[in-house]
Amino acid sequence: MIPPVNSLVRYDNPILVATSKGKKGDAKATAPKAPAAVSQTEDILNSILPPREWTEDGQLWVQYVSSTPATRLDVINLQEELDRKLQQRQARETGICPVREELYSQTFDELIRQVTINCAERGLLLLRVRDEIRMTISAYQTLYESSVAFGMRKALQAEQGKSDMENRIVQLEAEKKDLERQIQDLKAKCEAIEKRESERRQLDEKKHAEEVQFLKRTNAQLKQQLESILAPSSNTAAAPKK
Repeated sequence: MIPPVNSLVRYDNPILVATSKGKKGDAKATAPKAPAAVSQTEDILNSILPPREWTEDGQLWVQYVSSTPATRLDVINLQEELDRKLQQRQARETGICPVREELYSQTFDELIRQVTINCAERGLLLLRVRDEIRMTISAYQTLYESSVAFGMRKALQAEQGKSDMENRIVQLEAEKKDLERQIQDLKAKCEAIEKRESERRQLDEKKHAEEVQFLKRTNAQLKQQLESILAPSSNTAAAPKK
């Protein structure tokens, strides 16, 4: 029978657990009793790699991970099977690839199974390493998703801020044009005031000059009159007595 999911981890043959009539059987009832050490190893394997269960045609099947020790040929076959599946499923060689991640995870689980059969403590230690790696990857994925969401929010804020800044620029340019127009109006007013004041100042200077000339002529006339008045008196006083 073909299991529902083909994996690089080696499993034993599937065992029928229950039928559609509700009869349940012991999954390990038909298997011969193993020594205590082997049974303990199987328990550790089942805790590390839980058995697979599925229902087919109303029958419940279970498949336990294999407790058969691996040989050097098994490791070589595992490597060849990994390369074949990477090529068959078109996994990417670099970058983030869920297919490659899944296949390498299955390969690591198979290596943990092989090591656990020979040394349970070493297998449990590799299990801790695997769980730590998965937790680290999960943390990096969460951090990546958070950074992507943060980047999207910042991009949206920047886009909104860009629109606001463009509107602000248009408003400031309109204000600038209005101020430039006001400056031109004020310059024209200043030039008109300066021209008017210059003309008024020229008129005042001309009027002042005319008044000065008038006063000078008046002064000269008065001086001449005064001299003409004083001149006969001086002649009479200077005449000799008889």
